[in-house]
Amino acid sequence: MITAAILVTLAVGGAYLLYRYNPQTAAASPATWSWPEVGKALAAGTGAGVAVGLGGFFLAQMPHTLGMGSVMFLLVPVAAGFAIALVTPGPGVRIAAALLAVLASLALLIAMGREGALCALLALPFLALGLVIGIALGRLLRPKLLGPRGDKTIAGLIIVLTAPFISVAHLVERPMLNRGRTEVVTNSVRLKASPEQVWPLIASIDNVEAQKSWMMFVGLPVPRRCTVDKPGVGGKRICYFDQGFIEETITEWTPPRSMQLTINRTNMPGRHWLDFEGATYKLQPERGGTIVSRTTMIRSGLYPAFYWRYFERMGVEAEHRYVMEDLVRRAGE
Repeated sequence: MITAAILVTLAVGGAYLLYRYNPQTAAASPATWSWPEVGKALAAGTGAGVAVGLGGFFLAQMPHTLGMGSVMFLLVPVAAGFAIALVTPGPGVRIAAALLAVLASLALLIAMGREGALCALLALPFLALGLVIGIALGRLLRPKLLGPRGDKTIAGLIIVLTAPFISVAHLVERPMLNRGRTEVVTNSVRLKASPEQVWPLIASIDNVEAQKSWMMFVGLPVPRRCTVDKPGVGGKRICYFDQGFIEETITEWTPPRSMQLTINRTNMPGRHWLDFEGATYKLQPERGGTIVSRTTMIRSGLYPAFYWRYFERMGVEAEHRYVMEDLVRRAGE
């Protein structure tokens, strides 16, 4: 909240200074530069950016889609930046309006549970790039499209026409997003205890305590505990996080060697683009101790894959390490 307040203050103050002391605009009408004038320009630009950004977010998922790709992360911010440039004068106000529009849009999506804070943070590089491209295009084409007086009716019509454009682009991209892609992440830890001693420590967990990674401080769910209603194949295992839970069914139960689970239900805010499909624990005796391996299979609908795969794997590995550090603690090592 404090960071957001600082960014808003810098945006508004910077907009005023650039708006007030821009040689071109100041020379055109020196008596008009005032806080009310800056406020009107910021309100228009921010409103246009939020309307196109949020509208594009929902259009990029209609009909229901399991992922997000180039339309959401590039085309929508380009359209939002273009809309901002059409309704605001001067570079300072455009930049400030773009920043305020991004903050407002992401805050609303997080508040509605449509996105998580971590995903919003990781998407910022794409959103910033798209906004810059859109603002540059809008600044270039604004005089040609709106005329010397900046016709507001034409500007409004152009902004409205971004909706069908985004919808058509989404329909073209949708089949790839719904296919998704599968990622398998495995991490291991060595314990001095025997498999027989370790097995009860992974079957159910009363309380998970370990050092958090940086991702957990910005929205990655933190494991809390896991319960098993019935040991053996068919039993239900529920793992609770600080932001929801994952419900699993045991499909393999071979104590003290392996446990395999399929994931039936995931209840996490802002994670509609990511499904946990299965998990496996394997215990392998080695030199008087045990190698514990945890494998998680996820299915993701986020593209471009080269960017999101890196952070998805980082997030899963962070949760693996968190659970394994707790396992080391509970094993008394």
